[in-house]
Amino acid sequence: MRKKIIRLALCALLFAQSIPAQAQQPKKVPRIGYLSPTDPATDTRFEGIRLALRERGYIEGQNITIEYRYAEGKQDRFPELAAELVRLKVDIILVAGGDIAVRAAKNATKTIPIVLVGTGTDPVEAGFIESLARPGGNITGITLLNRELSGKRLELLKEAVPKLARIAVLYETANRASVIEVKEVLPVAARALGLTLQPRDVRDVDGFDRVFAAMGKQRPDGLYVPVGSPLMNANQKRITNLALKSRLPSMYIRKEYVAVGGLMSYAADLAESYRRVAYYVDRILKGAKPAELPVEQPTKVEFVINLQTAKKIGLTIPPEVLARADKLIK
Repeated sequence: MRKKIIRLALCALLFAQSIPAQAQQPKKVPRIGYLSPTDPATDTRFEGIRLALRERGYIEGQNITIEYRYAEGKQDRFPELAAELVRLKVDIILVAGGDIAVRAAKNATKTIPIVLVGTGTDPVEAGFIESLARPGGNITGITLLNRELSGKRLELLKEAVPKLARIAVLYETANRASVIEVKEVLPVAARALGLTLQPRDVRDVDGFDRVFAAMGKQRPDGLYVPVGSPLMNANQKRITNLALKSRLPSMYIRKEYVAVGGLMSYAADLAESYRRVAYYVDRILKGAKPAELPVEQPTKVEFVINLQTAKKIGLTIPPEVLARADKLIK
């Protein structure tokens, strides 16, 4: 009897000692993968996401870990970078690199949740999701309405430059979203406005100088840069400098171009979209399935004009156009 009591006492003691040991075991820190085409030094997108995550209580280095993978403008690197994130067993992959990056992530995993940080094409049409309301699979996130705003961009450029007749369209042939916009969407809007498009394809970094040099032979009245591609996004400053040197009024799909010298942009408010990315991260980490989280479209669009650039190229923008701008860079 005495031995039985001793054994029970020892078991109770061991059980009591195990409780604090279990309580002290560190909780698993979620690991988030971030896949982007842009060089880390110029990627302003994630700062907005990081701040939004902080607002929801997720602080990098404390209760979340972030693995960054940048293609540095080389879209053929996306598959290997996506595969690296999968091997690291991240809990979520945030994809900010457009359709090519999304497809690379989709091909790399069918189980890890993927959150789109804006995509240039319709994600349903591209085959990424089943519907906006019920994505299905492991992908959800934010779209940016880039193609849907194409006609309005041309219209605003025409209003800012009334004599506009010929527009050079700078795009990357390897980027499916850009090709669709240039070949199928823009021509419809251009015809309605009486504009002639001059598509100029760029395939590598050296192609920018060649394209702008060739424009002198059939000089356009303006420049349009459509849905972003890794190559374009990684060379924003180069493009805006060449447009400025050529004294071409220019329209872009991101205000970052305008911040570095482009003339105008008309696009979804990226800061608002990036804040919503934190919502998806929070929901997924708390157990929600991507298949059941509707893909959202932006509710706010921004029109930005760089007045310094207008002055440098000798353009006087009509007052009624200036009045419609959400932001003027002076």
